[in-house]
Amino acid sequence: MENLTTSAHIEPDTRFRVTPFADRAYPFVSLRIGGDFVEIALLASAGASEALRNLAAAAIEAAGALDALTADAPEVTV
Repeated sequence: MENLTTSAHIEPDTRFRVTPFADRAYPFVSLRIGGDFVEIALLASAGASEALRNLAAAAIEAAGALDALTADAPEVTV
């Protein structure tokens, strides 16, 4: 990862798109994560597939943690 820190909220309607660029000299994929106002593009070149797998594993872990937090949260009454 290089030189950028950003923050965005993932909403239920967040869109994800993978686009491969099969250039013989410099193949890479673009992973776009976006909503109505923000889009993040991650570019991964050859050799970065393990980093993408780790990102996917971290996202699955985060989803599980969010599910657990939501299940354990006490009901809010108004």
